[in-house]
Amino acid sequence: MSADDIFQAAKFVIQALDALKNEYEKILENLVQSAKILSSKKIEEKINLLRNSTNRIDLGIDEAHVMIRLDNYLQNVEGEKHKLRIQVKRLSQENAWLRNELGSTQKKLHESEQINACHSIEIENLRFLKDIQRYDHDNSTNQENHEHDLINDLFSSDDADDEQDNQSNHSKNNIDSNDDLSMVTSQSTNSSTNGYEIPARLKALHTLVLQYTSQGRYEIAVALCRQALDDLETTLGHQHPDVATMLNILALVYRDQSKFKEAISLLYETLSIREESLGFDHPAVAATLNNLAVLYSKLNKFKEAEPLCKRALDIREKCLGISHPDVAKQLMNVALICENQAKYNEAESCYKRAVDIYIKTFGYDDVNVAKTKNNLASSYLKQQKYLEAEQLYQDVLTCVREKDFQSLFSPASRRHSETQIVTTTLKNLSLLYRRQGLYDAAEIIESCASRAHKDSQAIIQALNMVQQVNHL
Repeated sequence: MSADDIFQAAKFVIQALDALKNEYEKILENLVQSAKILSSKKIEEKINLLRNSTNRIDLGIDEAHVMIRLDNYLQNVEGEKHKLRIQVKRLSQENAWLRNELGSTQKKLHESEQINACHSIEIENLRFLKDIQRYDHDNSTNQENHEHDLINDLFSSDDADDEQDNQSNHSKNNIDSNDDLSMVTSQSTNSSTNGYEIPARLKALHTLVLQYTSQGRYEIAVALCRQALDDLETTLGHQHPDVATMLNILALVYRDQSKFKEAISLLYETLSIREESLGFDHPAVAATLNNLAVLYSKLNKFKEAEPLCKRALDIREKCLGISHPDVAKQLMNVALICENQAKYNEAESCYKRAVDIYIKTFGYDDVNVAKTKNNLASSYLKQQKYLEAEQLYQDVLTCVREKDFQSLFSPASRRHSETQIVTTTLKNLSLLYRRQGLYDAAEIIESCASRAHKDSQAIIQALNMVQQVNHL
C-alpha cells in the first residue's frame, strides 16, 4: 500500500468516525433527555456505553489525525531529501567545474611563468645591447697597460695558480687542480702589430658573461653568447675573427660548467677560423692552441696536449722573439706536459729556458723566477735528484731574504703571490728533508710553512733553520 492510499484511507476513517460520533451524540442526547423524564437504570448504562464509545471514537479520530500529520511530515522529509539530492548533484557539478577551472588556471600560470622567464632573458639581452651601444660609442684611449688579451683569456692566469700536487705529496702533477698551463698574453701581442684588435663590444660581452658565470647563471650566459654569435655570423660571416672570439667566449662558459667536450669542439672551430682568417702563425692561433692543450691536460690527455702546446710555443717564438715573457710562460706549459709524461730531460730544458728569460726580463728576484725554480725543483724531486732540488729551493729562499723581508710579508703590504711561493717552497723543502731522513728539520720547516701566511716570524725562523741545515 502506498503512502497516498494510506492517506486516503485515514481520511475516509476520519469521516466515518465523525459521522458515527455525530450519530452517537444524537442518541446520547435523546437518552439524556429521556433519562430526565424517565429515570431508569438501564438508560444510565446505555448512556455510559454511548459515552465510552464516543470517547473511543474521539481517540480513533485523534490517531487518524496523527497518522495524517505523520504522513505529511514524511512527505516533507522526502521533499527535503529530493532537494538535497538535487543540491548535491549541483554541488558536484560545480566542484567538477571548479576543478577544470583550477587546472586551466594552473596551466595558464605555468605558461605565464615561462613567458616571464623568456621576458627576463629578453630584458637581459636588451641590457646587453644597451651596454654594447655604450661601449661602441666609448672611444676612450686610457686603457690599462696590462689589460689581458681576450683571445687568451679562457682560463685564469699564472698568478692564480694553486700549489702543485707534486709539491705537497708523492702523486703526479695534476694540472687540472692548479691551472699551470693557463697563461695570458700581454696586450702588445694584440692590436695593430698583428692586424687584429678585439672590438669593444666583445670585451663588454666578455665582462657581462663573466658576471653571469660567476653567479652560476650559465643559461643566460649561453643565451647571450649564442645570440651574439648568430648576429656576428649574420653580419660578418662565419669565417670572421670576431666569430672566433665569440666561440672562444662560449667555450669559457662550457669550461666553467665542466663541459670539456663541448669546449674542445668550440676551440677547434675557433682554431680553424683563426688559421684561415689570420694565418697559421698568428698569436691568436697560438692562444687557441694553448687553450686546447689546457683542456686536454685537464682531462689527463697529455699526449694530445703536447703537440698543440709545442706548436703554440713555435708561433710565439716567431711572433715575439725567443726572449719574450710569453714565450717563457709557454715553455712552462710545455715543461709541465712533458713532466707529466716522465719526459724529465725535455721538461728540465724548458724550465731552465724559462728561468733565463724571466731573469733577463724582470730580474733575479721576480716571482716568476721563483715559481719556475719551484717547478724545476719538484721535477728533480720526482727523479730523486735531491741535491739539485735542495739548491733550487735554497736559491728561492735566499732571494726572498735578500729583499726587504719585513715589508714584503707585513699584514699591511703582503702580496699573496710571493707569500704563496715561499710557503710552497718551505713545504717542498720539508718533503725533501724527510726523504733525506732529516725529520726534525722537516717538522720545524713544515710548522713554519703552515704559519707563514699570517706570521712573518715563522718564515724567518724557517729560513734560519735552512741555513743551519745547510751548515751541517
